[in-house]
Amino acid sequence: MPRRTPACLVLSLAILLYGCQQVLPPATIAPATSTAFQQQISLPSPTETPIQAPTEISPTSAPLTPSPTSTPTVTPLPAGLYLDPANWQAWPVIPIVPEFARLIYERGLSLGNDPHAFSVFGDCQSEPKVFMGVYETDTALVAALPRDLMETVAWFNGSFNRKSSTVRGGTTTGAVLWPAWHRNRYNCTTYETPLQCELRTHTPSFVILHVGTHYESRNEGYMRTILDQLIEAGVVPILASKADNRESDEHVNAQYAQLAVEYSLPFWNFWAAVENLPNRGLYTRPDAAYQGDLYLTDEAAAIQRLTALQMLDVVRRAVAGP
Repeated sequence: MPRRTPACLVLSLAILLYGCQQVLPPATIAPATSTAFQQQISLPSPTETPIQAPTEISPTSAPLTPSPTSTPTVTPLPAGLYLDPANWQAWPVIPIVPEFARLIYERGLSLGNDPHAFSVFGDCQSEPKVFMGVYETDTALVAALPRDLMETVAWFNGSFNRKSSTVRGGTTTGAVLWPAWHRNRYNCTTYETPLQCELRTHTPSFVILHVGTHYESRNEGYMRTILDQLIEAGVVPILASKADNRESDEHVNAQYAQLAVEYSLPFWNFWAAVENLPNRGLYTRPDAAYQGDLYLTDEAAAIQRLTALQMLDVVRRAVAGP
């Protein structure tokens, strides 16, 4: 990956490229605060009684080839996500799926979204070869999965190993909303954002929001805009925590946990999945020492793939049924 290199691009935008190529989008993108669909739905109060978290695999002890008894148990959908955002580090790895996610999903079906498609918004550690592409390229690995997870791999076939406008080194929340980021590739048009392009070309029912390593000062505002646009399009957003702490105070993960509670959305707590690994499964690349601990070890990457698949299995069964 390239070293730190300043560049001046269109719209008088200063972009800083480092590691996975961080980008700051135009300041004219204003975060939305609500959507017409959300205004029709009365979200539950977060002060109601907390619910039982779903049973899950302990990802730090899960082998790369899991046993047939390791499938998480799906619980009935609660009205809301009754968890304390301040205690997000103790949240379950596999998400609780609130009823609002099912309402979004059903709206998406009425709009023509593909129930067998999901998309990823993320940086270089979300690229198919690093993330979940193996579920379409490694038949032996898939054959060793529990039957429920094999069904989910078959259900989403075509989404695991595809390249898209929303996965690229350095992708941030703002980059997903910046038309120049897709570089007119992936059949994207000049004036649509990567988010809009991905929804048009892939019509997913679910989006894994795997961004945050390259955070921005306006990160929360941009994420709100992303959530509002996805919900309005009938796409179920799945927020995710990250393993690294580049911001030094974990505020990015805390922000995403707060948004998950506020919007009543699933939250895949990948941070908790690797918290017991040495250095949380992170290391510094010798050729990019200035980046610090950013990249996942092989063990952490395997946990990331497996828990992401478990998460997809739980979310899709919760909103669509067995």
